[in-house]
Amino acid sequence: MKKWMAPAAALLAAALAGGYYLYQREAEAARQGTLYGNVDIREVVLAFRVSGRLASVLVDEGDSVQPGQILARLDVEPLKNSLNAALANEAALTARNALMRKGNRGEDIAQARARLEAAQAAVIQSESEYRRQLDLVPAGGSSRQLLEAARSQRDQSLAQRDAAAQQLKALVVGFRPEEVAESDAQLKQARASVASARLALKDASLQSPSAGIILARAVEAGSMVQAGTPAFTLSLRQPVWVRAYVGESQLGKFSTGTEVRISSDGRPDKTYRGVVGFVSPTAEFTPKSVETPDLRTALVYRIRVVVGDADAALSQGMPVTVRLAQ
Repeated sequence: MKKWMAPAAALLAAALAGGYYLYQREAEAARQGTLYGNVDIREVVLAFRVSGRLASVLVDEGDSVQPGQILARLDVEPLKNSLNAALANEAALTARNALMRKGNRGEDIAQARARLEAAQAAVIQSESEYRRQLDLVPAGGSSRQLLEAARSQRDQSLAQRDAAAQQLKALVVGFRPEEVAESDAQLKQARASVASARLALKDASLQSPSAGIILARAVEAGSMVQAGTPAFTLSLRQPVWVRAYVGESQLGKFSTGTEVRISSDGRPDKTYRGVVGFVSPTAEFTPKSVETPDLRTALVYRIRVVVGDADAALSQGMPVTVRLAQ
């Protein structure tokens, strides 16, 4: 009995000592205004907005990139062909729309009037021949077949005259407002197609939206990519935040706008300047990755600290200590 009591007492004493140490540590941290958190850096998943064959990949994982830097390019030949077709269609509709708005040329109207006059002369001639045949048939001077042929020729001449008159009238009056409106809509659609084709050609080059580091590359040259398929994951250089959690007892010390100092375990001598930019209005349980088992059930408030002088030494997820600025 006595043999196991001594080790048990020793374990109990160690547990009590450890608990007391943690309690004292957190009490001291609370007194000094100290929090523990992690570096939080925004990431962006980059993808092409158009589909195509990947012609070249210009960066790899770990590369630093600048805003506007081209990361990869698609084969542009199909996109150029689409743009040329859209430009040709726009040119044709532009010419037609200009014709409708300006009206018909005087030369076209003069030609239509000359055709009407010729058709009218043909009507007079065919009418005269028909009447002559009509007078000859009763006297036996002509056959019934010639009379029918003369009547048919007269009717054809009348139809051709009426068609020429309608054509001349249409040229003089010009296009109807509905036809002009339809032409305007077609031209507007053609111009939109040209703009879309130009944008697609521009989107064949995938550019970095801001400065950062390529974390992941998911494409290879020569492969076919679909629009929206992730190609790169970019870790942004700015902004760099620290996500920390504060208990209700310290909530007043870390209000929005409070200046703090930030340090990491790897470089405790290096201090970064920061400002509390956001304090969550909702309490939550402390994340398991942040605090000790005794404190994981405590209700805390999430805060976001904006690091003003961040450098490459602050990596995503790195544990850091946040202290009130002295």
